[in-house]
Amino acid sequence: MRVVIVGGVAGGMSAATRLRRLSEEIEIIVLEKGPYVSFANCGLPYYVSGEISDRSELILQTPEQLKKRFNIDVYPETEAICIDRKNKTIVTNSKGKEEQITYDKLILSPGAEPVIPPIEGLAEATNVYTLRNVPDVDKIVTTVKQEQPKQAVVIGAGFIGLEMAENLSHLGIEVTLVEAAPQILPPLDEEMAIFVEKELKQKGITVYTGAAATAFKESGKKIELSSGKTITSDFTVLSIGVKPFSDLAVKAGLATGLRGGILVDQSYQTNDPAIYAVGDAIVVKQQITDEDALISLASPANRQGRQVADVIAGVARKNQGSIGTAIVRVFDLAAASTGLSERQLRNSQLEYKAVHTTSKSHAGYFPGSHPIVMKLLFHPVTGKIYGAQAVGQDGVDKRIDIIATAIKAGLTVMDLPELEFTYAPPFGSAKDPVNMIGYAATNIIEGFSENIQYYELKEAIQNGAFFLDVRNPGELKNNGSLPQAMNIPLDELRDRLAELPKDQEIIVSCQSGQRSYLAERILKNNGFNVKNLDGAFQIYSAIYPQEVIK
Repeated sequence: MRVVIVGGVAGGMSAATRLRRLSEEIEIIVLEKGPYVSFANCGLPYYVSGEISDRSELILQTPEQLKKRFNIDVYPETEAICIDRKNKTIVTNSKGKEEQITYDKLILSPGAEPVIPPIEGLAEATNVYTLRNVPDVDKIVTTVKQEQPKQAVVIGAGFIGLEMAENLSHLGIEVTLVEAAPQILPPLDEEMAIFVEKELKQKGITVYTGAAATAFKESGKKIELSSGKTITSDFTVLSIGVKPFSDLAVKAGLATGLRGGILVDQSYQTNDPAIYAVGDAIVVKQQITDEDALISLASPANRQGRQVADVIAGVARKNQGSIGTAIVRVFDLAAASTGLSERQLRNSQLEYKAVHTTSKSHAGYFPGSHPIVMKLLFHPVTGKIYGAQAVGQDGVDKRIDIIATAIKAGLTVMDLPELEFTYAPPFGSAKDPVNMIGYAATNIIEGFSENIQYYELKEAIQNGAFFLDVRNPGELKNNGSLPQAMNIPLDELRDRLAELPKDQEIIVSCQSGQRSYLAERILKNNGFNVKNLDGAFQIYSAIYPQEVIK
């Protein structure tokens, strides 16, 4: 049997090498449009700044190595032009020379391509780049070295955009980040992404949100924004997003769906039984909602490549979908997410509750601990975990990975306090942040706590709620306060209950939410009607800094 794979890197090469491990008899051919069939595309931004100093580290395997170790025939710089499904042949073009290759089974792993919007003057701009592969990063590195740009603009504040902004900044370039959406980092919700935006600004990055690039002028030296502002750029990186590179599949008459993604079944089979597809080009199921989704991440692509090889080799394997677990480093912060965001839950019209906690990355009394702000989204009755987000300097990956595993395993928020982790002061806490957010969510489900979100506070106060801040006077002086709030420090609360109304709903707040929960319990046990401001002053003031009185 001859299996031909179109596209290498994560999905294609995982399929090829797994297939060889399963069988020595199958003939395996890999066609790669670019010059490199196996490279670390997630490491490309870090090569720009020199944090990855050796270019060869980006090249994981060469055609010669793959032939010697796996007996795989790899043809770089060979583009698949069209598929003749009836005769099971592919027409290829390699440096102007066309050939036909027959196949018994065909795996499509063409990946995704950068979104290039129809912006006025973009085609004439001479200083605009995208970053998707090794030739792209070579162009960027060469240009930066030769032209030494002083001002750079990164358009798009997703994962790649943020990584490029940081790495260009490390080179001493003045960087401006432009995002059309109201916030940076779309996989996170607004109140979590705001911490990353603050970090960017503290490190000297100029950030414009809610401002799309509408025109490129003077060969790209001037960029007009939808806000009316014009910015200057010596060097621009376009990082608006990616879309499935499915042209070959479309021309072959294969079925496509969401944004042109190739439709496959649970065995990665297209509507042609001899053709399979994996990676960024396919439509997958969001495992939590079972809705169609495009999840362009390395881990799912690698898994899919291995699984499709199993299927072709006769091993029963099903694509269970993906939940979209991802992380990004932005200077001294890490931001990670898994599952669904609050925005996605609203769009899917799912009933949910949200809870925020702030905990230390390891025991607070041991040097070097840092706060981790976490958000958990879950069903308010069953406790099904919908998603989680975290921002912090250390330990963010560990906590989101744990919750991602919990989602995949079908655990609920009530199970999170039961999880056992290794503990010693340099590594964690006796009650890990995952345990703590599980306790907080369980309290809500069991009725021991009721919370409201930052975006609900104004309306609640307008409707007659009484707002109580239980922080200490020193905190109010140092961090500011909200004009609507009455202040009674937590440790004085039991002695001052007479100052509070029993005929009004009381909303209680502190700095991050833990002390306000304690205040909530004191007040409820004394007959008051109380809700906790989730995330407390820390979240509210980050979103509405103009309302803070200092």
